[in-house]
Amino acid sequence: VVCLVAYHIFFMLFVWSYWKTIFTLPMNPSKEFHLSYSDKESLEREPRGESQQEVLRRAAKDLPIYTRTMSGAIRYCDRCHLVKPDRCHHCSVCDKCILKMDHHCPWVNNCVGFSNYKFFLLFLAYSLVYCLFIAATDLQYFIKFWTNGLPDTQAKFHIMFLFFAAAMFSVSLSSLFGYHCWLVSKNKSTL
Repeated sequence: VVCLVAYHIFFMLFVWSYWKTIFTLPMNPSKEFHLSYSDKESLEREPRGESQQEVLRRAAKDLPIYTRTMSGAIRYCDRCHLVKPDRCHHCSVCDKCILKMDHHCPWVNNCVGFSNYKFFLLFLAYSLVYCLFIAATDLQYFIKFWTNGLPDTQAKFHIMFLFFAAAMFSVSLSSLFGYHCWLVSKNKSTL
């Protein structure tokens, strides 16, 4: 009964964090970073180079922007028509700029960034705990499988598969979770 209750608690935490990671919308830059209509027209009229940068400098003079390109230019997104805030990147899958974008995760079909990074870390942590719990509770039957202590039924192979699947996911999740914990401790992202 204790294992069954613990299993369902871990399962519900795993599902909740997965759900929140998927359905929390990635945060986009606020309206103040978007160019006004007149600034857009000025930017389009100017030839590429220093004259465009002058238009962007005027538009971004009151914005809290510290990150520049390698050449010292203001970062600008041609697709979203906005001055990029620090740590903002354009996601080619979502086709929009995402604040503090870490990556676009195919497992959750969503960008992981400012608004849902916490839920993504919780998803990794709870899925790791969930897999470790399954491997730990299946371990005694896995040992009995190899010592021929189990009755000869079809369930023997299900026990072996369950243990290997949980153990392999635990190994990969522990490395991914450890990597993201290191990134958080250094205030970095995968980008």
